[in-house]
Amino acid sequence: MIGKLTGRVDYKAADHVLLDVGGVGYTVHCSERTLAALPAPGQAAALYTELLVREDLLQLFGFLTPYEREWHRLLISVQGIGAKASMAILGTLGAEGIARAIAIGDWAAVKAAPGVGPKIAQRVVNELKDKAPGVMALGGTLGQAAGTVTADPLIEAEAAPVAPASKPPAPSSGAAQADALSALTNLGYGPSDAARAVAEAAGNDPGAEAPALIRAALRLLAPKS
Repeated sequence: MIGKLTGRVDYKAADHVLLDVGGVGYTVHCSERTLAALPAPGQAAALYTELLVREDLLQLFGFLTPYEREWHRLLISVQGIGAKASMAILGTLGAEGIARAIAIGDWAAVKAAPGVGPKIAQRVVNELKDKAPGVMALGGTLGQAAGTVTADPLIEAEAAPVAPASKPPAPSSGAAQADALSALTNLGYGPSDAARAVAEAAGNDPGAEAPALIRAALRLLAPKS
């Protein structure tokens, strides 16, 4: 299975990128958000990939982080959500956005994705609300893993004279939420309640680190007098 590709961007289209890896061009389908974050043609790029296999079709889908890919895998497990719909949801909300929407039951946010109707959006939230905490808890680990992957030295050397492209946002937010979720579950809170509180706290203060998220989530979980 092809899990990651590192090469040069040949060109970017509306829904895919052609990545030249050692002279072999791979068509990788991506969300609008991922395509916007990729560098210009001729520059080096890396994508984590998921291979869709059908009788008459082989398609690669690309993601900036392993965390985003995990959300794609979870989304396509929902009946009625195929790879195209998953790309639309991730392109509209991003991995952090879909995590928050599911944790707080905001199906209207999911419905904002092109081609996703209200029934499908509600199904996504209802079916994934118990699975979301597990993927959210992976956020820090997967983000750290993505940061420690060593790029192909040949590509790095060839790309040295090229001005660096803007990098996608660092996965610190995912790591902070994962740490906060772990702390709350260790304190005895249920995974769903903890995930909902962490997601709401992160939505109120997107740049908060784990300690601030934990304090805010604890306030949200405190019994109302």
